[in-house]
Order: sequence, then C-alpha cells, then structure tokens
Amino acid sequence: MSHKKEHTNALLQLCLDGKQSAQLEIYNRYYKAMYNTAVRIVKDSAEAEDVMQESFLNAFTKLQSFKGEVTFGAWLKRIVINNSIYHYRKKQKQNEVGLDDIMYKVEDDDVVASDHGITELKAQKVMETMKNLKDNYRVSLTLHLIEGYDYEEISDIMNISYANCRTTISRAKESLRKKLVMA
Repeated sequence: MSHKKEHTNALLQLCLDGKQSAQLEIYNRYYKAMYNTAVRIVKDSAEAEDVMQESFLNAFTKLQSFKGEVTFGAWLKRIVINNSIYHYRKKQKQNEVGLDDIMYKVEDDDVVASDHGITELKAQKVMETMKNLKDNYRVSLTLHLIEGYDYEEISDIMNISYANCRTTISRAKESLRKKLVMA
C-alpha cells in the first residue's frame, strides 16, 4: 500500500471519529477534481459548486459505508457523477434554462509553450463542441473520454443496457466528429 493511500486511510478514520480538520484536509485534496467532474456534467459553475458541496456532505455522512474496495477518490467521484446527473436531469425537467444557454468554463491555467497552446485550443474546441451534443451523447462521452469509465460502468451510471451504451457512445463520437468538421 502506498504512503499516500495509508495517509488517506488514516485521515478517513479521523473523519469517522468526527475530526473536522481531517475532513478539511480530505476536502482540500479532492475538491478541484470533483468540481471539474461536476462542471463537465451540469455545465454551470454555480450548480457544479453546489453539487460538489452536496457530494462531500453525502460522502462524509455515509463514510462508514465506504468499504475500501476502490480508492476513496473513485468512490467520491462516483457520488459526484451521480449527483451531477441527478441535478442536471432535474434542471432539464424544470426547463429553467435552455441547453444552448448554459455556458461553462474550461480551465486553461497551464498554457506554457506554443505546442501546449495549440493543444489547449484544440481541447477547448472539442469541449465547446461537446456542449452542442444531445444530452445523453454529451454525458456518455464525458464519462468515457474524460472521466475514463468503461462501457459497463457508464451503462450502470446512466441506467441503460450495455449494448445501448456502446451504441450511444459510438453515435456520440460520430456526431462530435461531424460537428468538429463543420466548425
């Protein structure tokens, strides 16, 4: 077991004992990654912040159910993704904001050299184009390409069959390619 994992496990035990300083340290370790995950799904920075906070609260209140079968980060990310999808669908049902009106920021803190700048611009173009995909295409591509989930995990998260998941991702990739060519 790595030193970092041992330290995280010790912090988690302190969290179970009610130590707020340990909760703060866990929060500080994971909040940026969890925010980025949420913002890619809900497509609104304020909403992503709310989802992230709610997810940490859920994680800390249900920490005793964490069995350690996966890393804490993976367990927390699953909570964030589930909450993000729930909030996004809830927002869509309420029709508060049209899909095309929602904007989100792609962070570009580390554009150092021109090669990185070109790569960053291409990545931004892909991310911007992904916003214009159908909801299920955008979410499935985000989970597969950005978050690194496999088809089986995505089918569980999105509550669709494995075959439907593969088809959806294939069609989403094709739709993204077509939109990128037209842009």
